[in-house]
Amino acid sequence: MQTHKDLIVWKESMQFVKQIYAATAKFPKDEIYGLISQLRRAVVSIPVNISEGAARNSKKEYIHFLYISLGSISEVETLLLIAGDQDYVQADQFLKTIEDLRKKLLNLIKYLKGK
Repeated sequence: MQTHKDLIVWKESMQFVKQIYAATAKFPKDEIYGLISQLRRAVVSIPVNISEGAARNSKKEYIHFLYISLGSISEVETLLLIAGDQDYVQADQFLKTIEDLRKKLLNLIKYLKGK
């Protein structure tokens, strides 16, 4: 029996969490309650919502939580662009990962809708 931990998109989003935590550790300390906190909460939300959706009772609920993860990906992207504008990070280094996660989530949603 497969679980959320078997999903490639979940595994990759967990790796993305590590990358964002490492990147935000280098941000100025005065951003601890600003961009650092918001970025970390948003990136953690991606795998958390995938796993929560997978544990739900219906396909409709699962898809709903996948859409929340998708929203979190967009939030992370925007926050990284803001951090890039402040010269805290090279946002470009994360954009491919963001697009890959977005595509994988959309494909999972499409697959579940087709079932």
